[in-house]
Amino acid sequence: MPQSRYPRRIGTWPAVGLTVAVLVAANVVLHRWSGLTGLVTAVVVSALLLGVLRWAGGTRADAGLAPGTLARGARWALALAGLVALVYLVGALLPVTRGLFEDRRYEGMSGGELMLRVFVTVPVGTVLVEEVAFRGVLYGLVDRARGAVWATAVSSLLFGLWHVLPSLHLAAVKPGLNPVFGDSAAGAGAAVAAAVLFTAAAGVLFCELRRRSGSLLAPMGLHWAVNAFGYVAGFLLR
Repeated sequence: MPQSRYPRRIGTWPAVGLTVAVLVAANVVLHRWSGLTGLVTAVVVSALLLGVLRWAGGTRADAGLAPGTLARGARWALALAGLVALVYLVGALLPVTRGLFEDRRYEGMSGGELMLRVFVTVPVGTVLVEEVAFRGVLYGLVDRARGAVWATAVSSLLFGLWHVLPSLHLAAVKPGLNPVFGDSAAGAGAAVAAAVLFTAAAGVLFCELRRRSGSLLAPMGLHWAVNAFGYVAGFLLR
């Protein structure tokens, strides 16, 4: 009997394990290298993870990328981006919250570098890979096996852990956080723990947007707006 030219499908949980393994390696690479290397890594990892989902029998709908949902997702994304812009504007103007937007990483940044981050680095190097991985592939795999509650829990927990490495020096670069966490090792650890909890909670919100809209574009739009407008606010308040 001739063998099929297509590989046998992988099970859901082995696919989840493979996805996590790819993300662990990608997290290390993206933490160590930025620029073109980081962008290429993000694109390759996104494509690879979508391949894992397909290998497990998943569809574009499981990834939140069904053609029929894209227009609705785009409308959600635009509305959410507008809301975030308004919140950032008010927060940057109020003296009581303005310090939260200050970040030493923006010192010396040019306008060109800002535009590159807002329109290239954030959407490709951050939003694409994270949304495809956590609200697309992981959410889709677990949702098929255990439902939306489990999918949200697994995706959001791993999304929080994904931010451990980027948060290692958070208190040092954000002056507004230094009075809260201090300069000690314990304070740095508390800042990382807080970042993990915060991003895990954000992951729950992103998953709910994915579920309600039926499209990955909704959490993508909110994710981009939060990061991109954060850069803009920090740049303007240097």
